[in-house]
Amino acid sequence: MDEPPPRIDEARKLAEIRFASSETELRAALSGAAAVFCWEYDPSLLPSAWDAASDLRWIQTASAGVDRLLFPVLVKSDVVVTNARGVFDEPIAEWVLAAILAFATELGSSVRDTVAHRWHHRTTERVDGESLLVVGPGPIGRAAGRLARGVGMEVEAVGTRARGSEEPFQRIHGPESFHEALGDADYVLDAMPLTPGTNHAFDAKAFAAMKPSARFLNVGRGGTVDTEALVDALRTGLIAGAALDVFEEEPLPEDHPLWSLPGVIVSPHMAGDVADWDERVVKVFLDNLSRFADGRPLRNVIDKERGFGT
Repeated sequence: MDEPPPRIDEARKLAEIRFASSETELRAALSGAAAVFCWEYDPSLLPSAWDAASDLRWIQTASAGVDRLLFPVLVKSDVVVTNARGVFDEPIAEWVLAAILAFATELGSSVRDTVAHRWHHRTTERVDGESLLVVGPGPIGRAAGRLARGVGMEVEAVGTRARGSEEPFQRIHGPESFHEALGDADYVLDAMPLTPGTNHAFDAKAFAAMKPSARFLNVGRGGTVDTEALVDALRTGLIAGAALDVFEEEPLPEDHPLWSLPGVIVSPHMAGDVADWDERVVKVFLDNLSRFADGRPLRNVIDKERGFGT
């Protein structure tokens, strides 16, 4: 790693700290280690050094998503995995609200007109009374739903099962109603984790189910979207726009059509990266380290089979 995590020296009160950024270093560091904090994580390292992790009991990630970490042997093991849930929820929700308001107010067009020194008057939209469908009603989806409700939007969700009204959602649909719910929404937010069941959930059929006036937002994982289907939907007018913070391929290649398609906002996987995110992640780790040392239950435990929080 280029720089150690901030405040990580506070962990020395409870544990010996070892740093590793290569397979060789990781193998040496794993010998006798009971816990791993994945800070700047290369997904190839831990599987390649797994045979050296004989004493490992807990892994903490610095991210909310864990799809890059959950390789098969780890999933089948007794090692507990925890994530940084709670750190990124509100900042990402604010990004979602900003993107919705940017679409409604034509803010992107105003920025382009400013650069071009062009005075171009046009009408805008209201978000009050518009509908937001959150696909993936986890902590990030709920935080986004609360902010959307605050500006007068009607907010529903699609989850793993139907369960009626559940704050902030006026209704939660089950997966069997996915396409039907898409057809009723003015804005659709993808806040799903990437699992075998969510891979390319937003495919050509999903975009075809949406309103031609609908906008699609993705703060979940790039792999939940069939990128070619999204590009086709934007080019052919199946949907009106997209605000994207995550992509199947990152960084997004310079020649990718998403850069130049009208109605698209590209954000470089930064929606949750507010100025103090790293300190807040380390705070979660230090709290869990104290719990681990005392034998207390850990925060933010991941269901490894399902690929998201319990």
